Order: sequence, then structure tokens, then C-alpha cells
Amino acid sequence: MRAMEIMRLERKSHANLFLLFLIYSLLFFISIPQNVYAKRFANEYTEFELPPGWECVLEGSEWVCQSDNEARKKEAIIILVAKLRGEQDTLDQYMAYLKQTKSYSLPGGKSQISEPKYSKVVDINEQRWVDALHLASEVPGFYTRYLATTKEDLGVAVTFSVAKDSYDAYQGVFDKVIASLRVFRQKQVKLPGYVKRDDENLFDSAALPDAGNQKENFNIDGKKGKKGGKGSGGGMDMMLILAGLAVAAGVFIFMKRKKK
Repeated sequence: MRAMEIMRLERKSHANLFLLFLIYSLLFFISIPQNVYAKRFANEYTEFELPPGWECVLEGSEWVCQSDNEARKKEAIIILVAKLRGEQDTLDQYMAYLKQTKSYSLPGGKSQISEPKYSKVVDINEQRWVDALHLASEVPGFYTRYLATTKEDLGVAVTFSVAKDSYDAYQGVFDKVIASLRVFRQKQVKLPGYVKRDDENLFDSAALPDAGNQKENFNIDGKKGKKGGKGSGGGMDMMLILAGLAVAAGVFIFMKRKKK
């Protein structure tokens, strides 16, 4: 009898320890900052770290990256595009293009002229990029930061557009994305079908609404993403982990009550 009592107490002690482990694990994962779970977007020629809770989908010939929070989609957007290099695809010509103002027509016959803020050449992970910032170059009231480079037979551009009122809040977020930006090209790897032709303009984006057809937000109405990015936001990982721990705890408690 004494031995059975000891075994019963040991089982109860082990069960309590396991329950405590589940509880502390749950609290641990809740306390970890969400950016730990940020994923990397990657395709055949580029990769970068997405902001927490963002995902990328293919819209025509552009990768469009946004927050998966519907309320925040109207604040900012990242667009990635690549094309076969033509004669116009050099860093010098990208610089000359991005130094200039951009103009376009607004509803009602008015015109919008952008305000170039800066243009420079920067090194990011051993790759030289043209880095330029404009106000109202794509949509009135939005800053757009352009990163453009060439790699082997490709021209690559990444644009970061953010509402003027949200610019300060997103500046650090975009800086982290840019710091993680890498471009690569293996010529033996077949290019995907969405790479633009060599006679197309690298900076003409069909995914970003222009001023003449401005949407209420950057959620591209009427289009469905054709393919998800390999790095499609880290919020889902957190939810899966928490759900798994919660289920495990529930099963354990149910089994313990059943034994009683």
C-alpha cells in the first residue's frame, strides 16, 4: 500500500509539472516580441525580411506586399518588380530618372507634380542600389522610396509607399526591410514568366493605383493574388503555436479529469 501511495503521488507530481510546463510555455510565447517570427520573402531573384504580419502576393508582373490587417493596408505597401535588362537599365540611368519630377493628371483636369527629396547610390549587402525618395510620385499624399539595381541580365526595383501622415512610423520598419534586401541571379535558372520584357519601363507599376484611378486604400480591388510569397508574414506562426499549446493543455486537463 505504501508503494502504491508513493507511485500515485509521483504520477500526480509529474502531471502537475507537465501542466506547469504548458502554462509557462504559453506565457513564454506570448511574451516574445512578434518580430521574432518575421519571415523572409523570397523568389527567383530577390529576398528580404517582411515586417511582422505582412504577406506578399503576385499581381500581374509585380509582387505586392501589405499588412494582413485590413485597417492598415491603406497606410503602406511594398512592390517588387524585375525586367530583362535593356539599354536603359543602368544605375546611372536609374539615377537620372529618379532625380526628375514625375507628373500625371488628376481627376478634374488638374495635374500633380512630385517632389524629389533625395537620390543617391547605396551599398546593401554588397550590392549597389540607387536609393531615391519622392513625395506624391505615385499617389498624392504618399511618400514613395525607390530602390533600383541591376544584376546580370536583370533590372530590379523595390518601391516602398507610405501615407505622409504615417511616414515617421514606417521609416524604421522600411529601413529594416531594406537592410535585409538581397538580389541574386543564376543564369542557368529559368526566369519566371512575370519578369517584364527588356523594352518595358522598370518603374511603371500596374499594381499601385495611380492618381487618376486612386483607390480608398492599397488593397487591390478586383484582383486575387496568384501566388503567395515564401515569406508571408509571421503572425500566423504565433497563432499556430499558441493554438497548439492551448489544445495540448485542454487534452491534458480532460484526460486528468477522466482518470478521476
